[in-house]
This record gives sequence, structure tokens and C-alpha cells, in this order.
Amino acid sequence: MNNASEFKKAVQLVIEYASFDKNNTVQVFEATIRIIGGLLSAHLLIKEPSQPFGDLVPAHYEDELLHLAHDLAARLLPSFEGTSTGIPYPRVNLQNGVPLNSSNSTCTAGAGTLILEMGVLSHLLGDPVYKARAKRALKSLWSYRSNVTGLFGNVINIQTGAWEGGMSGVGAGLDSFFEYLLKAYILFGDAEMLKMFNESYESIKFHLRRGRNHCNKGDGLPPIYVNVNMRNGETVNNWIDSLQAAWPGVQVLNGDIEEAICSHAIFYAIWRRFDALPERYNWHLKAPEILFYPLRPELVESTYLLYQATKNPFYLHVGKEILDSINQYAKVKCGYATIHDVTKKDHEDRMESFFLSETCKYLYLLFDKDNHINKNSDRYLFTTEGHLFPIDKQFRDDIWTQKYTENMTEPIQSVHRNNNISNCEKVGHKRTYFLPIKSNYLSQIEHSIGLP
Repeated sequence: MNNASEFKKAVQLVIEYASFDKNNTVQVFEATIRIIGGLLSAHLLIKEPSQPFGDLVPAHYEDELLHLAHDLAARLLPSFEGTSTGIPYPRVNLQNGVPLNSSNSTCTAGAGTLILEMGVLSHLLGDPVYKARAKRALKSLWSYRSNVTGLFGNVINIQTGAWEGGMSGVGAGLDSFFEYLLKAYILFGDAEMLKMFNESYESIKFHLRRGRNHCNKGDGLPPIYVNVNMRNGETVNNWIDSLQAAWPGVQVLNGDIEEAICSHAIFYAIWRRFDALPERYNWHLKAPEILFYPLRPELVESTYLLYQATKNPFYLHVGKEILDSINQYAKVKCGYATIHDVTKKDHEDRMESFFLSETCKYLYLLFDKDNHINKNSDRYLFTTEGHLFPIDKQFRDDIWTQKYTENMTEPIQSVHRNNNISNCEKVGHKRTYFLPIKSNYLSQIEHSIGLP
């Protein structure tokens, strides 16, 4: 937004008042993606030599944000200790380490979405320990996938590796795990992560995907990704959740644009019906099961990425609808409130941090076509919490020896981009100004969601 003065003021406030020497217990996942990610992103923006977003360098800056990120990460490290699998405890006390009554259960996304932030920190510090711990957790999760389907459950025991939740999907509990496999390749050039992502993507499309074979041609029901039993691929329920709306964005990054178009259209239809996304929607009953909407960003993020990939103005229209709905139904005197019930539009007295970090950011970028990020999208990567990391050679240089790989899997094999067999389809230039999904198929999706 080129508001350099406010950025520097905020940095100064963080430097003066932020301290992690507190007797507080935090979630390792949330502290990593929200706090460490934000500190590192701001630090990297300050250190970017060309200062493309304006002069963001505070007076007398001496890497304080990096030091804060380091301090917090060091306080999270005990979560990786004392587990036989290498998968971290879900919570840690910032002064005393892992609580005595800590749970041995964690979700797949919570344990497998640490590699970007911890990896960047390791590269900036020249200390491999943070990246090594995060990657060890990722690879440990990988080793416990089903040997029948290749799928993951949503809750795992960190001591035994037994799956306590056997539901497999692309929504809550699993979503960002797949996202970070792909993004670890993009940011670090880690071919092993790409191989893992490609194998996961094929398993997901084979076992979770229902409906006709192609988004924009053929007969049958609209394509949809459902929740299944990780061990046999059988459908276990009839709902999708709002976090799954990020999946089309992952498909865009993977180059599967046609598939992303259909995945996105389902959540857009739900938005059109309720002017919000209920936390959980039953596609069989055509009714919401969990009614609140905490201003989540996932649909906005996918809309933004689809527009960047296709330049189809349809997605500007979608963004405008989302913006209008939020302003009409969530805006209150002192900010924007969580919608308690999407059918009634009543409010809860809270505004989540991801509303500012992601929802507003992606909406702003969607319409700011001349923004430096949009003109140089191949130079930046967003974390799962919407923090900006530069795609830079410093993060691709392997400056550490093989001993830090922890010997958790076989040696990395060379993998070429797009070597999977998912039959990704690109969108031709001639379709830029047509509906991204044919009108008869769009009407079919709308009818399946319960729109008149």
C-alpha cells in the first residue's frame, strides 16, 4: 500500500514492546505461521535492497525483528524433543517448555506446516536446526501415510505414529500440509518435497475426487473433493469445510487451472447463497452444518490466485461480491466482526488476525493490478498466513551437510517439474473474457448448492 511511515511505526512498536519471555502456553503451529512468519516477512521487506514498496527501513534498524523471530523459535524447539516420531507436541510453554499434561495428539496440518518459516529462519541465521526439525516432522508424517491409498489421516499420535483420526481430505486438519509440500519446493528448490506433493496430489485426485472427469466438458455431476477413510478411500461424511476453499489456490500453483476453476466455483456458489462461507456445509442436504463465518481468507486467496493465473475479469466480479458482502454484513463500529450464523447475520465480538493478514490483503491485491507484487509474482511467495517471502537464491543454497537430514527417508532423487500424471489442463488465452466455467456447468453447480 506504500504506507511506509505506518509500517516503520508498527515495527518500532514491536521492537519496543514485544517480548516472548512470558509464562504462556501457545500452539506451535499458530505461533510459527502467525508470529514467526510475520516477523521474518517484515524483516525481509526491510532488508530488500531495492525497497520496491517504499522506504521501509526504520532508523537504526539492527535486525531486531529477526532476533525476535529467533527468540520465539528457540522457545518452540522443546516441542520437537521427547517424541519418538519427531512430530512436535502441539503446545509449548514459552518459559517452561512442554507442559506436563500436554496432549500426544496433533493434526497433520499443525505438525506439517512449519517448514517455510523455520526454513527461512535457518537460512537467515546460518543455523540448520530449525529447518531440520521442521523437515524431520514433515518426513515423519510422510512415513505414516497409508500404504494402500497413499492418504493421510487428520489426527496422529506423536509418540506412536498411530492415526487417531482416519479422515482424509483437503480441508481442516490437512489443508496447509499439502500447500507447504509444494511451497517448500518453490521457495527452497527442495525436489524431495515436490516428489511428496506430486504423489499426494495423485492420491487425492484418485481417492477424494467425485463427479465427472473434466471441469468443462463431459457428462456427470460437478467435480468435488470429499472426505474419505484414509485406509480405503470410502466417503465418510457429506460435508466440506471453509478451509477447503484454499485448495483451488494450491491447484493454481500446481498448474492445474481447469481443476481449480471447478473447485473454486463450488465455494463461490455457497458464498452467493449465504453472502459468507459457513464453517461446514453439507453438500448432500444442501445446508450448513456449522454456521459461523470468522472472516476467513481462503476463498479470497483462491480468487486472487485464479485471477493472477487467468486474468479473467470474472474473478474481479467475485472479489467485488465478497467485498460487498463483508462490508454489508460484518462491518461494525470498531472493525469487522465474526458472523455467528450465516443465515441470520448476527455477530460475535471478535475479529481474527487473519482477516487483516490475509482476507484484506488478498482483496486489496486482487484490485491493485499495478502493485509490485502482481507485476513480479514470480519473485514472491505467500505463506499460509499471507506473509510475503521473496523467492531468492539465498534460500536455495544448501549450506549444510547431509547429517542434518536426520536420515528419515531415502536420499533425495532428482524430480522434474510437472512430471506427475494428473493431466493438468491450461486455460487458453481466447477464454480470458468468457466465463471460466461454461454456463451450463455453472448452473449445475449452483443448483447442487441450492441456489434458485
